[in-house]
Amino acid sequence: MYNILITDDEQIAVDSLSFIINKNFEGQIKITTALSGTEALEIVSKENIDIIFMDINMPGLNGLETVSCIKKLKPDTVTIILSAFDRFQYAQEAMNLGVFKYITKPVNRNILIQTIRSAMDFIDSKRGKQNEDLEFHKKLDFVSPMIESDFIFACIYNNESDFNLESYLEYFSIDSYSYMFCCMEFPNINADNKHKTYLQIRDILNKEHRCLVSSFMMNRIVFLYSNLDRLSEEAAINDLKSIYSTLCFNISSGIRAGISKLHSDWVMLKPSYNEALSCLNKTEASGGIIFAGSIQNQEENTSDDLNEIKKKLYSRLKQGDSNGLSAFFELYSKQIEQQEKDLNKIKNAFFELIVTARNLTVEIASNFLSDSFDNVFSSLSAENDFQMLKVFVQKTLMEYLSVIINTREHSENPIIKKACEYIDKNLSQDISLDQVASHVNVSTFYLSKLFKEEKNITFVNFLTDKRLDKSRTLLKQSNLSIKEITSECGWNDQNYFSRIFKNKYGLTPSEYRSEI
Repeated sequence: MYNILITDDEQIAVDSLSFIINKNFEGQIKITTALSGTEALEIVSKENIDIIFMDINMPGLNGLETVSCIKKLKPDTVTIILSAFDRFQYAQEAMNLGVFKYITKPVNRNILIQTIRSAMDFIDSKRGKQNEDLEFHKKLDFVSPMIESDFIFACIYNNESDFNLESYLEYFSIDSYSYMFCCMEFPNINADNKHKTYLQIRDILNKEHRCLVSSFMMNRIVFLYSNLDRLSEEAAINDLKSIYSTLCFNISSGIRAGISKLHSDWVMLKPSYNEALSCLNKTEASGGIIFAGSIQNQEENTSDDLNEIKKKLYSRLKQGDSNGLSAFFELYSKQIEQQEKDLNKIKNAFFELIVTARNLTVEIASNFLSDSFDNVFSSLSAENDFQMLKVFVQKTLMEYLSVIINTREHSENPIIKKACEYIDKNLSQDISLDQVASHVNVSTFYLSKLFKEEKNITFVNFLTDKRLDKSRTLLKQSNLSIKEITSECGWNDQNYFSRIFKNKYGLTPSEYRSEI
């Protein structure tokens, strides 16, 4: 079945085209009509349209303008232009927009039928490839983790006579670049959350760099950081510190990690693992990261910590994430207070934070003006109480965050906006990606891709953050029990809710409520 939308401001033209198509493709098509570009856009945003016939000369939003909007909204839609004007300029502009065919009026019946058949063939081939790609990625997602885990275990326990290193490296498309072994121990891992946590860890580890990840061994995971970018050891270490910070923030605080030296000889795989394991065993029970060749825990590298925290803070600001921004600002304030005893240096650090945050806000909201910014430096200079400085800076950051959120809401993809509205209304229900994709009439693959592009976060993490945010509001503003809040926010297991709440905010729900 093919869904066809006919758009023309003349009803007689719509009726004529509908009659020809229905007569020649009976049982194969479903026709929807629109009398304006605006109406066509509304239909496309709600329905799964395969083929669109679009008149150019219409009042209001003309055909080419409408097609341009549709291509942004549903880029895979096959569009056919109908025009009474045989002008090269129109045809050229239509082709630049990715239009499938440009047909002049009056429409030749045979050309029309042949064009529809060609469009159907094109759609069929595309659907077939999408199904093949989806099946392939499903198989790959299932098989690759097993092979990666097998490879890691072979590196650790290998008997050289039956360990075919070259075959593994060829499978993973890794040549003779350098690598580092990493051993990590995660607190609060149990049978209920092990698989979900493993998938989160894989996603974070492979977001920017190639990492081969083992399955959980008790509460430990081993991964090989493959230095395909040929970074220096210092750059690779900084990269892994950033990964460690991300894991601590998104998975759990208190992760223990040991990292080997940078090696380029693959014969050193097992010694490299032993280096990482030795470092792991030297970390504090409360958590931390140690690199081979250095006895310094990452928590002692305060300047590195501050830089990483600032990066995360700016990232959350750009995403419009108020909870994340508050959490990282709290971390930053705590670190700067411990590191700097000179109040003037603290003021300078806060001023630098505000300036960078303002510049990021202007990048997103180009028309943003802040009268208060001109007085920021004098306000910071006049204040000599650390807590008051902190309140002032946080208030300023939240002002910038509000501007970014408002800007993004007005420019937000309508599909994502509709998906978010559905999530907000159904947080207490068992929401899945399939359900939301069906509600907004797009594929799960496309919706997942949109979330990463528009929100810079996976669908699952977005949904979890929304639920946690709602739980905080209910803890503050209602007398509901923890069990009732668990259910109201869409979870079935109160213990699981308590664990992820503590991982995110550092307190259990009960502790959080008692501190309000």
